[in-house]
Amino acid sequence: MSPHQVQDLLTEPRRASWKEASVYQIWPASFKDSMGSGTGDLRGVISKVDHLKKLGVDVVWLSPIFESPQVDMGYDISNYRVIDPRYGSIEDVYVLRDRLHERGMELVMDLVMNHTSDQHEWFKQSRSSRKNKYRDWYIWKPARLDAQGNRQPPKNWQSHFQGSTWEWDECTGEYYLHLYGKEQPDLNWENPAVRHEVHETMRFWLDRGIDGFRFDVINFLSKGTEFPDSFSAFFPGSEFYAAGPRLHEYLQELGRILQEYDAFSVGEMPCVHDTKEIIKSVQATVTRQEPMGL
Repeated sequence: MSPHQVQDLLTEPRRASWKEASVYQIWPASFKDSMGSGTGDLRGVISKVDHLKKLGVDVVWLSPIFESPQVDMGYDISNYRVIDPRYGSIEDVYVLRDRLHERGMELVMDLVMNHTSDQHEWFKQSRSSRKNKYRDWYIWKPARLDAQGNRQPPKNWQSHFQGSTWEWDECTGEYYLHLYGKEQPDLNWENPAVRHEVHETMRFWLDRGIDGFRFDVINFLSKGTEFPDSFSAFFPGSEFYAAGPRLHEYLQELGRILQEYDAFSVGEMPCVHDTKEIIKSVQATVTRQEPMGL
């Protein structure tokens, strides 16, 4: 092959299914109620598969359907391997998967790995004692005292919902980090056990024929270990975690699993303003991926 031919291969746009696919997002709670409960459900989605095919849909993306107290419409997950009963069961997921696959369509699930619900068993254990083995699965810090000796949050970071990112826990006398609601404590990705469990959760669903994931706020995973005060007027603290020090290491770990299954992925990336950081995320070792929410 001549140098010119090699250059043509490197510069010529290559077709890729994920680049050309029509992705249809479904918010299950309001899509189709099949049982008259007042809430949409998986059987309702199943009943509309032929309609989606006629629309030209290639990929169906389900917003979160995992077990959840629904404080944040399912983005507060209390069990990653159980379907919330209001939507149906794992058997319904299998039926939906099969109906889509029979029509040449794919199924993508919404996976929230930056945080869990405070009702997740991991967090219940974590807040039960400072000595519990799950303690460092989340991010805990002691209080900071002001000049008058009053208790203050450890740092001045602000939540994406309202108020401080730090919530005082009376039981163990420390604050825990939550970038969103206080009911959504952030996982500590510095802990290898957390990453292992996330990886196993991905494999759990990929082994069951799910075609990929939409990753919620995927760029928030790495917070570092220093947690300095912020001087930013835009989501104070986000400059330290929007593209944290180990983000690309974590993305590459996820990418290797996705490559193994040739799985689809799309990642939400808010608060990133550096083009170089965006490109690095897109270039992570993922076979079929696309950044979202830049």
